Formats: sequence, C-alpha cells, structure tokens
Amino acid sequence: MKILMIARETLYTSPGGDTVQIVSTAKYLRLLGLTVDIKLTTESIDYKEYQLIHFFNVIRPDDILCHIEKTNLPFVVSTIFVDYSEYEKKNRKGLLKLLAKVFNGDQIEYLKTVARLIKNGNRVNSFRYLISGHSASVKYVAKKAKFLLPNSVSEYRRFVKKYKFAIPYFKVTNAIDVNIFKANITPLESFRDHVICVGRIEGRKNQLNLIKALKDTNLRLTIIGKPSPNHISYFRECKKIVDSCSNMQIIEHIEQKELPAIYAAAKVHVLPSWFETTGLSTLEAAAMGCNIVVTRKGDTEEYFSDFAYYCDPENIKSIKETVIEAYNAPKNPNIKTHIFQNFNWEIAAKETLLAYKAALEKWDLNDIK
Repeated sequence: MKILMIARETLYTSPGGDTVQIVSTAKYLRLLGLTVDIKLTTESIDYKEYQLIHFFNVIRPDDILCHIEKTNLPFVVSTIFVDYSEYEKKNRKGLLKLLAKVFNGDQIEYLKTVARLIKNGNRVNSFRYLISGHSASVKYVAKKAKFLLPNSVSEYRRFVKKYKFAIPYFKVTNAIDVNIFKANITPLESFRDHVICVGRIEGRKNQLNLIKALKDTNLRLTIIGKPSPNHISYFRECKKIVDSCSNMQIIEHIEQKELPAIYAAAKVHVLPSWFETTGLSTLEAAAMGCNIVVTRKGDTEEYFSDFAYYCDPENIKSIKETVIEAYNAPKNPNIKTHIFQNFNWEIAAKETLLAYKAALEKWDLNDIK
C-alpha cells in the first residue's frame, strides 16, 4: 500500500503538534510495511503513484481543496479540529478582537487566510475556497472524504455539533514515541523540580497568563518553544516579563531527543491553552512522570481523566493555584502506565491502517477486533 500524506506548507518551518503527529504516524506505518510519502500542499505531486491520500487539519481546507480537485483518489482527513473562537474573542487585541465580536469562527478563519495572502504573500491554493468561504469549504472536504480521523470521540462530536452533519469516522489517538520517551530515562538535573511548558509560543497556548501567574512565586518556570511567525509581538510580551524574573527562562528550541530527560527531572508540565484537542507535549510529559496541568477546553478530559489538574486559562489566579497544587502533590506513577498502554504511535498506526483499509474497501474480518 502506497500512501500520500499532504500537510501545510509550514509543517517544518513552523513545527507544531501536527508536525509530530504526521511524522510519527508515517514512521510507524512504514514499520507496518506501508510506503508513505509526506508532501507539503504547495508541492507538485504525481497522484498516479499512490492509492490513497491522507490529509491533516480540516480547519485549513484551502490546503486540501486544491488536491482533491485534481485527482479522484480516495482520501481520509485527520481533522485536528481546533476551535480558536473563544481565544479570538477574549484574548486577541486590536482589529482581530473587534472582528471576533462581529464574525463567527469560520468567518474569522476566512478573513485570516485572506489577510495572510495580502500581508505575507501567502497564496490561496484553491479558487473554490475564495468563492465558497471557510465553512462551506470545510463541509465540502468532510463530505468528500471516505472517513474523518479525529483524535477523540469528543473531537468528532464537536465537529458534528458545529457543522450539523455526520460522516463515518475512525478514532485515531494522539500518542508518544516509546522509542524516545522510555521508562528508564536519566533525569537532566539542571531541570530538577522545574515547572515546564513545552509548545509553540502563541496566544492560544496562553504562555503569557502562565508567566503572569508564576512570576511572583518561588517556582522555577521553563518555557520551551519557538514563537509562532504570526505571534511575534505576543512572544516579545512574554519575553519582556521573563527577562525581568530570576525564576523564569525561555528556551526557543530543544531537540525532541533531549526532552525526555527534561520531563523526567521536572515536577509539573503546564499547558493552560485556550483550546487543545490533546496536547502532545502533555502526553509526553505525563509519560515521563510529570504531574500535568491542562485546560478543560477541548478534548483533554477524554485522554487524561482524573490524572490531570485542570485550570481555567482565562483566570490567572486559577492557573497559579492549580500549578501550585500540582507542584505540591506527589507524582502519580499510574499516569505513566496509562499513557504507555493507551497512547503510543504503534497503536495509532494500527488504527490508521484500519481506516486506510476501510477507505480502500480492503476489509478483512481479522482486522476488526
């Protein structure tokens, strides 16, 4: 089976959780014997080489439309269905905040796409997207897909609730790489008992409120991540406060292979986002034994249940109190077992392969267990 994965143009230049998901899924599918090529949406592609296309990020339909208009190959979509609407309304500044009060989430995404076209020279890949708009484009892509591949049942239900229609789906969980995040990692002592936050630095991830919450405490906060290209002013605002605090630091880049030892030494990992489908860094940190603080906004509870400490991203006091509670609590070894047994890329690859076989109508009763 030869599979074509198509991802956003900035997959590698502005890496995020979807970068890890795509690269890891491809890696473990190859271990199952599949041939998998990853292409960026702007690349020229010979579709005849492949049997099926796997797209990612249904909220970026322009990246998908330009390909499904050129080929009749069956395709599936990993939805990665992030909802930016609350963040846009409550945490944006200037014109975008004003627009968010007037327009709905899909309209805002359309305006942002057009703005990137004008401001950054980003091209719009599909004329259909321009004339149809964001919502209609998302619906068109979803209805043409053989299956949606959400990371959770919660994510699928959110999609159905918003767009008022249902199509078949396979849940494919987000995961950790057990060959990188191992049970016997030696902790990196320079990060011993730190509070850490790993992720791209941008408004939705809410690092600024985390910084404000901990700046007057004795907790040592380490933020690891690059600034998102469209959130440079936000990054500067974060860095200004961090640079004035002796208990905080920002490290813009660390190789993934170095993260396990950092997680193993840290006490708490915090991702106080305005919205998360999962939070891959939270999964990785939990696998290394960190107590974890997350948001309830999104699909996190389906993954972390009672193992996590939940904060309100809008409330700085809530973030502070929840982090301190997690810091003062003993580490729970059961969360490591929970993550390793349920959320690894080998499992995710097998779930994905099952969806591919269904899409290609190559069912085998032995596959359904």
